[in-house]
Amino acid sequence: MSDKHTPGPILVPVDFSAPSEAALLCALELGRCLQRPVQVLHVIHDPASMPGYYSRALKKKQLTRIEDGAAEMLDEFLQRVANAHRDMIKRKQLESMLVSGLPSSRILEVAHKINASMIVMGSMGLTGWKHLLIGSVAEQVVHLAPMPVTVVKSDPHQEG
Repeated sequence: MSDKHTPGPILVPVDFSAPSEAALLCALELGRCLQRPVQVLHVIHDPASMPGYYSRALKKKQLTRIEDGAAEMLDEFLQRVANAHRDMIKRKQLESMLVSGLPSSRILEVAHKINASMIVMGSMGLTGWKHLLIGSVAEQVVHLAPMPVTVVKSDPHQEG
């Protein structure tokens, strides 16, 4: 953790989605330019709110804690991103952490704890009823964070 006068790392909350990958790549480029380390964060949310979210990692083992499944998914995500962008990053350069709780609250708590200089996060870009019903973690973080927040919707280098 850095002191309050030294800008801290760039915090990148991820949910293993394509926008999270784009946000991580954006944060790595910003970190290179600003000479800041990048801290990757995954918040293990209440499985009741999104049943099946960690099921891919948990299917491999009958009795696995959600935290273990999330840790495995985070490691696989970081390895996949590192393999796809070897020219830009090496897996061992990526520091990561897992915490449990409500994503927006925990992102803000970790940002404060590590004295993050900024937050870079992906957004699925939900609109309409889905947005009204489930809200947006990115939107909550933007409104509540005391530091700059960059929201990445998609990778501009990908065709789509």
